[in-house]
Amino acid sequence: MRTKLRLDAVLIQAVIAGALSFAHLHDLAAAAGQDGWKAWAYPISVDLLLVAAWHRIRTLQAADLPAGSAWCWFIIALAASLGANVATAGLLDLADVPAWLRILVAGWPALAFFGGTLLAHTTPDTTPELEPDAPASAPEPSAAPVVERAPEPAAPAFEPDPVPELDPAPAAPEPESAPAADPAPAPAAAPAVAVPAALVEHARKVADAHRARTGTPIDPGTLRARLGVPAPMADAIAAQLV
Repeated sequence: MRTKLRLDAVLIQAVIAGALSFAHLHDLAAAAGQDGWKAWAYPISVDLLLVAAWHRIRTLQAADLPAGSAWCWFIIALAASLGANVATAGLLDLADVPAWLRILVAGWPALAFFGGTLLAHTTPDTTPELEPDAPASAPEPSAAPVVERAPEPAAPAFEPDPVPELDPAPAAPEPESAPAADPAPAPAAAPAVAVPAALVEHARKVADAHRARTGTPIDPGTLRARLGVPAPMADAIAAQLV
């Protein structure tokens, strides 16, 4: 089966824009004193930081987590790329680059290395936070609830049939019907799982975000994975969210 390469206007425009931005960054780095292979490395560093920050933003937003740090590095990389495009448009004399621009270009590798390291190795905290007005005696969400077992019903007692008294005459005794057995008591229902009000509010926010993103209500399995609670507590929380 042959694979055909499909080219559209968006792809062609992306290639042209990327090539122009790459050339502008190279020209600015070369004018700032970074000659040889170093001038070609600057555009790659800026574009890689821009792509890494955007990928981190998408990952954090998919997990309903704050992405402020990723947005900060995305804006820094975008400002570096956009600034090079504007500076090489005739507004800056590339034959006489000011000292402050030389300092920024020379310090970019350390800044890009620091930002890339933070984006690659920073792990977000997924533990749900309780609100300040939550009662101090509320159990932690990660503790498994204690469920008491219902007592087993006792076996019904049967009374023996009374022995009939014999008449003086040899007559056969009439059989008496056995007394009806007492019905077995119904087993006691298991106590409900106690769920803190703060955890229910946090679960409601997670469920609303899931519905807004997927268009379907969240299921107990996904809710248990997001909150990190046992299955009985996840079922109890899902029942309160209905």
